[in-house]
Amino acid sequence: MSWPAAAMHRVIKAYDVRGLVGDEIDEALVTDVGAAFARLMRSDSSQAARQVVIGHDMRDSSPALAAAFAAGVTGQGLDVVRIGLASTDQLYFASGLLDCPGAMFTASHNPAAYNGIKMCRAGAKPVGADTGLEAIRDDLISGAPGSEKYAGTPGTVADRDVLDDYGVFLRSLVDTSELRPLRVAVDAGNGMAGHTAPAVFGAIDSITLFPLYFKLDGSFPNHEANPLDPANLVDLQAFVRETRADIGLAFDGDADRCFVVDERGNPVSPSTVTGLVAARELSREIGATVIHNVITSRAVPELVTERGGTPLRSRVRTTPYIKALMADTGAIFGGEHSAHYYFRDFWGADSGMLAALYVLAALGEQRRPLSELTADYQRYESSGEINFTVADASSCVDAVLKHFGGRIHSIDHLDGVTVDLGDDSWFNLRSSNTEPLLRLNVEARSVEDVDAVVQQVSAQIAAQSALEKAVP
Repeated sequence: MSWPAAAMHRVIKAYDVRGLVGDEIDEALVTDVGAAFARLMRSDSSQAARQVVIGHDMRDSSPALAAAFAAGVTGQGLDVVRIGLASTDQLYFASGLLDCPGAMFTASHNPAAYNGIKMCRAGAKPVGADTGLEAIRDDLISGAPGSEKYAGTPGTVADRDVLDDYGVFLRSLVDTSELRPLRVAVDAGNGMAGHTAPAVFGAIDSITLFPLYFKLDGSFPNHEANPLDPANLVDLQAFVRETRADIGLAFDGDADRCFVVDERGNPVSPSTVTGLVAARELSREIGATVIHNVITSRAVPELVTERGGTPLRSRVRTTPYIKALMADTGAIFGGEHSAHYYFRDFWGADSGMLAALYVLAALGEQRRPLSELTADYQRYESSGEINFTVADASSCVDAVLKHFGGRIHSIDHLDGVTVDLGDDSWFNLRSSNTEPLLRLNVEARSVEDVDAVVQQVSAQIAAQSALEKAVP
């Protein structure tokens, strides 16, 4: 059958399929997505697939949708390997281990009513808009022959538990044999880290794990599984202080992002984590490339250069873009301010759990507390991301640039506008791809300098928005 173009453009996004279950995504659609994905993978001239690995998160809708996808895949003659409950990076591990395409059913940090599909080629290679999703979308809109019309023999379905293998593989990448005893608090947010954290950390004798919200529950009864929002870190911060933990780790719903809290309960910037992990990676391969995005602290490229590496600046995340950039450049590591961390040794894919192991290793190999250790990687103050609801983003950006005028030292347009004010102060202003928002990030040497830039940019956006409302 064919699907309405408007609906497909709404659900099939730049790097995944995502929408409201029942209203935008149901089993019938997912079956056809599975069939289209199988056709795409079977026709891949570089490596025609014979099987597809499928995992899913803890949402109530995930098992049925994963089964529907499997039916679409097997109906096209490909076999299915089901790994069951999994984090997204566990699915990437299975794709690398089995050298086959994969599909992960999750809506990450979105509320319980949502679900989606993250897909990859063999070896966890990305499937994004330019690398398969547009072809799948066009297939569904045009009504290409469905699975019931495939003339060959249907594929088979088998189950395989890869959780222990996943834990063993991650621990093989980071030496944790000489760590001092560490008290590690982990907030799983009722998401998939409640499933994977014990498998990864439980085998490390020096770690005492303090679990928070480990019960898998796709209704997210305690807080949203989105640690990027500071409100969702409050419970972990209190838990770290209560348990006297050496470190706190918070994961999002599908456990591919990791946020860090120090022993005082203070959040550690993902830019700081990026700098720390980059330094460790460069210690074993001097000269390697490290990717960072446009809103990552400038401390990161400075540190990479000082440690003999080559920093490479990228757009703000879409996962397929970063993963492709990792592959194209041979980068050893990539970090984003959204707490996605990419590793060459992990098929160029992102793994919050692997990043957590690197931080634990760095902490446990020396005696200082985390707050002192991470201070080595912090050189600037930042605003965090500030969002403005605007009707005309481009006119607001123009107003801001006009205001700063002669103070602008340099400007680039890699992702939105990044303005260097020439005094260790800079800001990035970029439009959201999905909402009528302008996103602002500011960095400077002092909190006062950051606040001054934020106030000026905010005033110009407010003035321009008011002007537009006043014009009939």
